[in-house]
Amino acid sequence: MKKIEYYLDCSSPWTYLSFRGILDLQRQKDFEIVWKPILVGGIFNSINPSVYESRKNPVKEKAAYSQKDLKDWSELREITINWPTIFPVNSVKAMRGAFYFIDKGGIESYLEDVFQGYWTNGKDISDTDYLSLIAEENGAKPLEYLEFISTVEAKQRLINNTQELIDRGGFGSPTFFLDDEDMFFGNDRIQLIEQRI
Repeated sequence: MKKIEYYLDCSSPWTYLSFRGILDLQRQKDFEIVWKPILVGGIFNSINPSVYESRKNPVKEKAAYSQKDLKDWSELREITINWPTIFPVNSVKAMRGAFYFIDKGGIESYLEDVFQGYWTNGKDISDTDYLSLIAEENGAKPLEYLEFISTVEAKQRLINNTQELIDRGGFGSPTFFLDDEDMFFGNDRIQLIEQRI
C-alpha cells in the first residue's frame, strides 16, 4: 500500500483545506496517511522568515486575491473559514496533543475539531481548557491528555518532526511526501498527488 507522509500544523487555513482534501482522496484511492505534526513557526523562524516580512508589508493586490482564493477553496472543500481574531496562534500544545491521538487512535477526529474550533469558530487553540474539552470529546481523559502534552517526549517528537521536514527540503505546512522523496507543498497540490498514485 502507498504511504503519504503528511506534515501539518493546524494554525494554517490552507492546511485545514488540505486536511479535508487528503481525506477525500483517501476515500477514493488506497493509501496510508503517515501523520507528521509540526510547528510551522519553527520553520519560519529558522529557514523561511519571508513569511513574517510579507505579513508586515503585504502586497495589497496579492492579499485581496488570497482572500478570494481561500473562499473558493473553502467552498470546494465545504469548510467555513472565519478569520480568527487571534492570529497567528500558538499551536504548539494542540500539535503535541496530536501525538496523543496518533498513539491511541482518533487522530482524524481530533484534528478536525482543532481545525474547526480555530478556523470556523474562532476558539483559542493555545488554551489548555479548550484543548482539554476537545480531548474529552474525542474520548481522552483530560488530565492524561494535559500531562502527555507537557512531557519531554511529546515536546521532542514535535521538534523532531519539524527539523525532519526542514532536513527534507520543506518550508511550510501542508507538505506531503509520496514514495519518500516526491515532495508536494500546498493544498492545491492534492490533484498532482492523485495523478501520481
